[in-house]
Amino acid sequence: MTDVRRPARTLPWTALVLGLGIVMLASSLRAGVTSIGVLLPELREGLGMDATTVSLLTSLPVWCFAVVGLGAGAVIMRLGVHRVTVLLLTAIVVGLLARAVTDSAWGFLLATTVAMFGAALGNVVLPPLTRQHFPNRVPLVSALYGGTLLTGAAVAAGTSAPIADAFDSWRVALATWSLLALVGLAVWLPTAIAERPPRHERRAARTRATISLARVARTRVAWALALLFGAQSSQAYAQFGYWSDIFSDAGVDATRAGAILGVTIAVGIPITLSLPVLMRYAGTSVAVPISFAAITAAGWLGVATAPLFLGGWLWGLLLGTGGSAFTWCLALIGLRARTPQGSAQLSSFAQGTGYLLAATATFSVGLLHDATDTWGVPIGMLIVLTGVMAVAGSVAIRSAPIEEELAAQADQDVSGSSVRR
Repeated sequence: MTDVRRPARTLPWTALVLGLGIVMLASSLRAGVTSIGVLLPELREGLGMDATTVSLLTSLPVWCFAVVGLGAGAVIMRLGVHRVTVLLLTAIVVGLLARAVTDSAWGFLLATTVAMFGAALGNVVLPPLTRQHFPNRVPLVSALYGGTLLTGAAVAAGTSAPIADAFDSWRVALATWSLLALVGLAVWLPTAIAERPPRHERRAARTRATISLARVARTRVAWALALLFGAQSSQAYAQFGYWSDIFSDAGVDATRAGAILGVTIAVGIPITLSLPVLMRYAGTSVAVPISFAAITAAGWLGVATAPLFLGGWLWGLLLGTGGSAFTWCLALIGLRARTPQGSAQLSSFAQGTGYLLAATATFSVGLLHDATDTWGVPIGMLIVLTGVMAVAGSVAIRSAPIEEELAAQADQDVSGSSVRR
């Protein structure tokens, strides 16, 4: 999916700089998302947002991740992985700064779309960047950028409200997170300038063509992973978008709500870093998806029935533990493919379709709350989706690799053609 040539031997200081670039890139991909939820009341008042606009805003990231994610591979092949990295970081910086200065609700949505376009490309760029520069340390670097992504999300969620209070401005709080992408841009810009134009490898293109997205969409494992990814992402983006509103209605101020959300996200960091070990011991046991689903459901049930019990911290811990399923989902996509081409197409379908489902669910949370004037109904929908996590995850973890399903599919097509003759 990239202009990856033979990996060059990386000097220690070069590896340090490139590692910093990957870390800064990862840290910038969710800060622009989680900083919105805790400042939503201020945004409503400052920009005059109605319920429909808020629903659009909170579901916008996942819409971008779905649409842009499906086409990101072609962009990387055309421009090269380093140029795309610079492009996406520039989009994040411009988008985050633009939405901090606009006085229009629709201008805010447009600027957020630009920033989320960059973040969506970043989701796809991280694996090939790691593969090109750290080919012998892919698991380690992957765990590192996964933990960093969660750290950036947690810090933004936990400190955006205090920053807004300190400067008496939500605009300053939102603009602050452009600094992460700006540092990443400073690291990757020299590399992109020095990079030669990418060489299009026709042989690799023909190989990828044999595993088309259309064929992948006809397999059981692809749909199981898409439903799993969609149901899990629905939980996360409902939290990112509506956490402050839920706890505000329960009588909690924005700073404390943001701190609880920060802890919720931060809980996933150590679990993410230890996930390779956990997966090695758990194997293909269905206890893994069922546990993630049950813990998430328990957290939402607590938020719906007694949000202030133990200050809300217990529910944050439960939802954060269940939210660690995100990294497990990404790892499972890789484990259900035997070739890079199979993994790429499976990832494209699972994430693109999954984020599309998550966007629909996140948008529905706002509409259901607006229609019923209660959080019980939309939270009930999210609890139902944890059941989808459990079932789809159980199917996915026991499924054969995508290549085996595609081979069986091809045999059936041949047999069908012979019968018709």
